[in-house]
Amino acid sequence: MAMANNKTQCFKCNKDKITYPCEGCSQRFCLIHLTEHQQILNDELNHLINDYDQFKQRINEQKQNPQNASLIEQINQWEKNSIEIIQQKAQESRETVIKCTQTFFNDIEKKFNDLSEQINEIHAENEFNEINLNYLRNQLIEITQELNNSSNISIERHSQSFINEISIISSKKPTFNKWKQNAITVADGNGHGQELNQLSVPFGIFIDRKKYIFIADFNNHRIIEWKYNAKEGQIIAGGNGKGNRMGQLNLPTNVIIDQQNHSIIIADYGNRRVVQWLNQTQQILAENIDCWGLAMDKNGFLYVSDYKKNEVRRWKMGEYNNEGIVVAGGNGKGNELNQLNSPGFIFVDEDQSVYVSDRDNYRVMKWRKDTKEGKIVAGGNGEGRSLNQLFYPQGVIVDDLGQIYVADGENYRVMRWCEGKEEGEIVVGGNGSGNQSDQLNGPMGLSFDDEGNLYVADLWNNRIEKFEIIL
Repeated sequence: MAMANNKTQCFKCNKDKITYPCEGCSQRFCLIHLTEHQQILNDELNHLINDYDQFKQRINEQKQNPQNASLIEQINQWEKNSIEIIQQKAQESRETVIKCTQTFFNDIEKKFNDLSEQINEIHAENEFNEINLNYLRNQLIEITQELNNSSNISIERHSQSFINEISIISSKKPTFNKWKQNAITVADGNGHGQELNQLSVPFGIFIDRKKYIFIADFNNHRIIEWKYNAKEGQIIAGGNGKGNRMGQLNLPTNVIIDQQNHSIIIADYGNRRVVQWLNQTQQILAENIDCWGLAMDKNGFLYVSDYKKNEVRRWKMGEYNNEGIVVAGGNGKGNELNQLNSPGFIFVDEDQSVYVSDRDNYRVMKWRKDTKEGKIVAGGNGEGRSLNQLFYPQGVIVDDLGQIYVADGENYRVMRWCEGKEEGEIVVGGNGSGNQSDQLNGPMGLSFDDEGNLYVADLWNNRIEKFEIIL
């Protein structure tokens, strides 16, 4: 606060003295009463800090005991009174309640943490006034009111001839991500070839926490690691010519990284085997399998799609001396709900549900754990270009909200489908086949990084495209 040049009247004692302005209330005080005024403000700040602490405690208490028990009981009663096929809907409804509650508290905590950072900065720098305090107080009132209205989830009933189906309705709508439509080429872009700055028909991709891109470089018979913002990649598996010797690969279709031991697991399609590379030592995990897609769940189980047997098998990590367990398909080629037709890419969610890109059936199937048949969650309306159709679906991934993203190969686009909806929406591409930044030519593998940016293996353009998320 700057010193005044002339004596003026103190706002507190009304005496003519050398006074100092308070920027918050726009009044002037003598030195004694300015100190008192600052102490009053400091006391108010301490009260506000205490209110913030109490609010944080309320968040923690309600997170431990969310007020949705009655909803779960209604769902349980509905499940008991319904036939077996409806039990699956009950479980999905529980998951939605939990996700909506989690989304609500995550949003509240984010707002609270942002305000906490502001209050800590003000307190640390000792630069605050009535304006700051009023702003912080109003922000606390707003999020307190939002927390008080936390019981914003209800059940909407849909009358049908045989049951009253239920769904979860939340006033806290999830935010659907969007991406810039012009991509950034983050790997290759230098044309088809076998140099370290080139790719030849990239299939599956995997993005790690450092945003390193691992690429199944199909026609080059190698796995390439492309570091963040690098101009070229480096060979981390294969690259010794096409062959079936240890140290060689033959048309690899997919690659994943085991986060536990940082080993590289590869679908060595041409050699009909799944191999693991760890510190340049190779091990065959599964053989005599027409492997295409790979996935690993949170418990370390490995999933492999068999393109010709029309099935997906699961192995427990470290126990590869058996044939594994069939978790999807396995009933011959066909288009029934217990069958697959040329399954390719796969994804496994937190509940160990398996999503399968059922290529020649033009659909994506979801197989819940331990079920005998799958459910169509995307496509399934024949080959086509409409929003309810797919044309040779390839890569498939699922986000935290359960939304399904599909590389719609011959439609040159990436689609998003919400489970239960009749049609999807185009998120990127869909502008015809081409090599412009808003075009794709045979999209294959899909992946997200930790920030939500979308990566696409652009097969016939021999490049990896990054679509940046719009925040």
